[in-house]
Amino acid sequence: MRRTVQFQAPQGEHAERESAGRSEPLRTEFAFDLPRGYVDESGTVHRSGVMRLATARDELVPLRDDRVRENSAYLSVVLISRVVTRIGTVEDIHPGVIEDLFASDLAFLQDFYRRINAEGHTRAAVSCPSCKEEFAVDLAGGRLGES
Repeated sequence: MRRTVQFQAPQGEHAERESAGRSEPLRTEFAFDLPRGYVDESGTVHRSGVMRLATARDELVPLRDDRVRENSAYLSVVLISRVVTRIGTVEDIHPGVIEDLFASDLAFLQDFYRRINAEGHTRAAVSCPSCKEEFAVDLAGGRLGES
């Protein structure tokens, strides 16, 4: 499901955007790069992917899943499988694909889901371990060392 919706800002924000001369569409899909990558049955590693914004249905349907009823920890597997639309060339994303991810990749996707659905962005505040300088990084893409 790919769609772009024009966002109607509240009156105060709308006036500010009009004066700036731009109207921003609501972003519904976010690209990501997995830390380790999904390894398919042929041994190919897939790292880049796309996650879409979750709907209310995406959060409700997994609650009826018998696997989730038996083990509540399985909720995140079913939920992530509903909103990830592609990992590399793999477009048939189902719970089995998410189960086969490395734990660090699943943790990354869980955090990514929270960021885009609750916070509305993919930026994270970090600080340099050496000099303690604080800055923001975008979790949605780019390779280490790129700005």
